[in-house]
Amino acid sequence: MDKKTQEFYERLKEELDNANVWPAEYLFKFIVPTEDGNVEKVENAFNDMGAVIKTTKSKNAKFTSISVNVRMKSSQSIIDKYLEVSTIPGIISL
Repeated sequence: MDKKTQEFYERLKEELDNANVWPAEYLFKFIVPTEDGNVEKVENAFNDMGAVIKTTKSKNAKFTSISVNVRMKSSQSIIDKYLEVSTIPGIISL
């Protein structure tokens, strides 16, 4: 992980800890290319977590937006989840 990315996650962790009492509900938002099972890969990352997942395809169906509402145990668990899904080709975390 490069220095800029590391600084981003450190800042995110601090902001999450200042704004929440853990465990807390968190809303993840992603955009992925619809092809190659990318939507399923994101859904699988949240398997067995009790997540509420909503997907919406773009007008031309090339991309899918994914909203995942889930109870997370800590700010670090949120960062770990972002890092886990970052390996999915073409994913954009919002």
